[in-house]
Amino acid sequence: MEVFLEAFEGPLDLLLYLIRKQNIDILDIQVAEITKQYMGYVELMQSVRLELAAEYLVMAAMLAEIKSRMLLPRSAEVEQEEDDPRAELIRRLQEYERYKAAAEGLDGLPRVGRDIHVPTLAAPAARARKLLPDVSLQELLLSMAEVLRRADMFESHQITRETLSTRERMSDVLERLKAGGFVPFVELFRAEEGRLGVVVTFMAVLELIKEQLVELVQNADFAAIHVRARAE
Repeated sequence: MEVFLEAFEGPLDLLLYLIRKQNIDILDIQVAEITKQYMGYVELMQSVRLELAAEYLVMAAMLAEIKSRMLLPRSAEVEQEEDDPRAELIRRLQEYERYKAAAEGLDGLPRVGRDIHVPTLAAPAARARKLLPDVSLQELLLSMAEVLRRADMFESHQITRETLSTRERMSDVLERLKAGGFVPFVELFRAEEGRLGVVVTFMAVLELIKEQLVELVQNADFAAIHVRARAE
C-alpha cells in the first residue's frame, strides 16, 4: 500500500526535500541535522494521528543508526578500513534523485502519444447521390401541351394519312434510348407528324412507363423532363 504524506511519496522523497531545503550536498550529508528534521516531521505526522507507512519508520531507524555510528569515536586506522556509514544512504538518494528527475521529465511531455493515443480511421470512399424529384402527371401534361403546340405549326390538310401504331412507336422509342443516356422528353416527338403523331408517341411513352421499360427524371423541380431506359 502506498501512503502519501503531504507532497512526499516516500521517505527518500522526504529526505531529498530536507537536503535541498538546506542546500546541502548529497555527498556531504549532515546526518545529525537531517535526522533531527526528519524525526520532527515524523512526530508531526503522529501528532495529527496520520498513519505512517512502515518504510518511514525504517528510514528513521536507519538514520538513527548512521547518526550513532558517526558519533562513536574511531581511530584513523578504523576510519580507513571501514566505509562511510552514509555511503548506502547517499547511493540510494542519488539513485532516487535520478529516477525522480526522469519522472518529472516524462510528466512534462504531451499526453497525446504517451498516455493518450488518438485513433485514426480512413473513411471509405463515398460518392454523393443526388436525389432526383419525382415527375408529376401535371408536369408531364404541361410538357405534352408544349409539344402539341409545336405540332400545330406543321398541321396540314392532306387527304391520306400514314397509319401509326403505338407498338411500333414503342419500339422506336426504345431504339432511341438503347444507348443508355438521357434523352429530353420533347425530342421523342416529331412535330411534322402533327397531333396524331404526337399523341401516338405520348401513348407509347406512357405504355413503356407502365411496363417499367423506361423512366422519367428531372434534375430539379419544374426542370426539363428527360427519359431513359431502365437497367435490366
